[in-house]
Amino acid sequence: MVFFLLCGSFQMEAEAAIGQPELTDEERAAKRMLLYKNIEAAMQIPWYYMAAIDQYEHSLRDARRDLDKAKGAVGIYIEPEKWSGIMNPDKNDNNPLSITFFGGIGQDGNGDGVADISSDEDLLYTLANHILAYGTDQDNFRIALWNYYKRDKAVGFIMGNAALFKKYGRIDLQEKAFPVPVRTHYSYRSTWGAGRGWGGRRIHEGTDIFADYGLPVRSTCFGIIEMKGWNKYGGWRIGIRDINNTYHYFAHLSGFKSGLNVGQIVEPGMVIGGVGSTGYGPPGTSGKFPPHLHYGMYKDNGFIEWSFDPTPHLRMWERKDLAKRRK
Repeated sequence: MVFFLLCGSFQMEAEAAIGQPELTDEERAAKRMLLYKNIEAAMQIPWYYMAAIDQYEHSLRDARRDLDKAKGAVGIYIEPEKWSGIMNPDKNDNNPLSITFFGGIGQDGNGDGVADISSDEDLLYTLANHILAYGTDQDNFRIALWNYYKRDKAVGFIMGNAALFKKYGRIDLQEKAFPVPVRTHYSYRSTWGAGRGWGGRRIHEGTDIFADYGLPVRSTCFGIIEMKGWNKYGGWRIGIRDINNTYHYFAHLSGFKSGLNVGQIVEPGMVIGGVGSTGYGPPGTSGKFPPHLHYGMYKDNGFIEWSFDPTPHLRMWERKDLAKRRK
């Protein structure tokens, strides 16, 4: 009953502050935060855990191009069969009692007597109850995630989101930065998909930014350092995962900024290394090509990960950074 009262209070507050029916990005973020805070107040689950799951689900909807499955402010989607129960003859059942009888997970989160699979409150409450069955400390949260998604990568991505949301106290962490300082000596063009010969026939999975040796290389996003080290193709390289489940790849670096570690949080514009010409051989190989930054972007949809052309994003971030410099 306490949860229902809180939920009704937060829902009225959100509707009054946000308005209906269309939501701007800012309004949607505000509503999502109200929902997460509601769960935290009622069920003692840290808000950033629920936000991290929801953000991961948003990234899946986007990567799979099935945005119609998430009709509300949250991105969570639960298969109707799982919601209503695998043996339930009515896959659209919204009666909490019969759903429970048939082993479904769907629950009524806003006290209206209906377990509505399209309701933000019901979806979050249902998922929160799954988490509560394990516990709300970090280790048990990981276990709950694994048992829900059955994928180690999903657990890692969500825990990264939670760390970012906890550190900054907000979910609107979409700011980006051009990977090298603008108004310096550099050049680039789209070379994604071009052929590469060293090490076997393969395609170029990124954009090369040719620049002076040692020019600072910067994080393009808020994210978590997922990988750091040597690769025979990329030389010294760093990989960063952002909250949209996009992997940002920086290769051929001259070296790393001191103190950077895997698992560390980075911000847009934060220096992570320098432009170099490392790679195409064992650790330390350098000088086989002109100094440049290889920058790549990869998207994960919950099953596989693939590269896409980063050039349009680079152009946009460059314009925005130039506009900031002009102010």
